[in-house]
Amino acid sequence: MNNKPKIKITPKDEVIAKSRALFTKEVLAFIDKCMEDPNPKSQLIAVLHKVQSKDGFLSKEKMDAVAQIMQIPAAKVSGVTTFYHLFSLKPKGKYVISVCMGTACYVKGAEKVLKKIKEELGIDIGETSKDNLFTLSEARCLGMCAMAPVVQIGEDVHAKVTPDKVPALLETYINKN
Repeated sequence: MNNKPKIKITPKDEVIAKSRALFTKEVLAFIDKCMEDPNPKSQLIAVLHKVQSKDGFLSKEKMDAVAQIMQIPAAKVSGVTTFYHLFSLKPKGKYVISVCMGTACYVKGAEKVLKKIKEELGIDIGETSKDNLFTLSEARCLGMCAMAPVVQIGEDVHAKVTPDKVPALLETYINKN
């Protein structure tokens, strides 16, 4: 007869185990370290940034998993992710295109450049192209007013962009793939 005590696994344990299974070892190690903080709930934003850095966005499934692991209400996690503009709830393309709409860029034709990019890609601001290559956004100011209008694609900044230069500019990134 086996006298070993049986370990009872509760439904809560099962939910947390399933939640943990969604993350890489690196993300789990980060979450575990944050949970050692005297006030672990204060680490929510840091944890969400870490999760987003791996996936490029925060899926509902991953946000719910963070809520379960950190024992924070899912509504609070959702509230944090929708309040802070640095969190993305939709997948982004390989290249994020930011069109500067600051005063200098706007005066020099940034609105026309943005319109041409929208036409070429068939997307609007905040959307991702069907091939998942580009996500379009506006920037308040990219700090290069003397080079207006300015467009940033990924880490690359392009100066004095005109609508007629847009097709060739996009083609450069399309051909990189």
